[in-house]
Amino acid sequence: MGQIRIIKPGLLTTVQDLGRSGYQQYGVTVSGVMDNASARLANILVGNDEGEGLLEITMLGPEIELLEDMVVAITGGDLLPVLNGNAVAMGKSILAKSGDRLAFRGVKNGCRSYVAFSGGIQVPILMGSKATFTRGSIGGFEGRALKTGDILTIGDPGKPLNLLIGRELRESWYEYNQTIELRVVLGPQADAFTEAGVKTFFSNAYAVTNECDRMGYRLEGEKIQHKKGGDIISDGIAMGAIQIPSHGQPIIMMADRQTTGGYTKIGNVVTVDLPKVAQAKPGDKIVFKEVALEEAHRLLRELENKIEAFKNQCAGKERLVINSRKFHLKVNGKPYEVMVEELKS
Repeated sequence: MGQIRIIKPGLLTTVQDLGRSGYQQYGVTVSGVMDNASARLANILVGNDEGEGLLEITMLGPEIELLEDMVVAITGGDLLPVLNGNAVAMGKSILAKSGDRLAFRGVKNGCRSYVAFSGGIQVPILMGSKATFTRGSIGGFEGRALKTGDILTIGDPGKPLNLLIGRELRESWYEYNQTIELRVVLGPQADAFTEAGVKTFFSNAYAVTNECDRMGYRLEGEKIQHKKGGDIISDGIAMGAIQIPSHGQPIIMMADRQTTGGYTKIGNVVTVDLPKVAQAKPGDKIVFKEVALEEAHRLLRELENKIEAFKNQCAGKERLVINSRKFHLKVNGKPYEVMVEELKS
C-alpha cells in the first residue's frame, strides 16, 4: 500500500472509474470517466485493471505529493505535467519516487487528463463503482472533488514496479482540434424534427458554450426546427444523447447526465467519438456527421480491438496471426460475417 497527498486540488479533480452501471432505473446516474478510452489506457499502462479507480483532472491540474514509490501514467488531454518541475511524457509509465511532486502547468490540448497509479486508488466501492458523483455526494473520496490536504491510499500493484515501467503509447489515439467532427446515429426522436431542421443540424457548426461540464455540453448555433416543439414524455438518456429543447440549440449529455429527460433527442454521438466531446473546451466548434448504426458498431469493434492489442502488448502477449479465414453465414435468415484466426501458441 502507498499514499498520495493533495497539495493543490486544481479546478476539478475527482476519483473516477468506468461508472456505476445498472442503477439508472433507480434514479442513480452512471457517472464515471468522461473520456473512457484515455482512462482505460492509463490503467493498462500501470498494470491495473482497465476499470480501476484513477484521477480525472479538468483544465487546471492539481499538485500531488507521492508518499511512496509507485508507477504513474498520464493520458488524455495534455495539461503539461511535470514531476519535480521536469516535463513528464504523456502516455508512458513512469517510476516516481517517494517525495516526488506531480503538477500541471497549463492546457496544451484537450481539457481532461487521467492519472493512474499502479495498484489503483483505494476508496469505498458503492454500487459496484468508485466513481464520484459530486451533485449527489456519492462515491469517490467522500463524494466530492479533492481538496488540499486530502490523503488517498494507493493499492498494491501486484507486480514489482520495475516490470511496469517503460510501457508507452507509440501513437496518438485522438487528435485534439478546435473544430471537432462527431459522428451521430439518428434517433430516437428524429421524426420530431422537420426535414429542414435535420439538414440544419448536419450542415452547420455549433460552438461549445461556457455551460459545459460533466453533466452535459450546451452548444450554440443555427436553430434546429421541430415539427411541434421540443417536449416529450420523459425517457431514458444514454451518454452522448443529443437533446434539443424547443429553443433549438443542442445539448450533448455526458457522464453525470440525469437518468431521464423530457426533451427530444435528434441522435446520439457514437461511442468512439465521446472522448472528443470530453476533451472539448468553450469556444471549440462541433460539426455533426450522420452514420448508420452498423458503422457505429464497426467503429466500436475497431477501438476495442485496438485497446485489446495494446493490453496484450503491455502484458508481453502480442498476438501473432498465422492464418485467417472469413465465413459468411445465415442464422434465422439474417446474414453474418465471421472471421476465424489461427494464432501462434
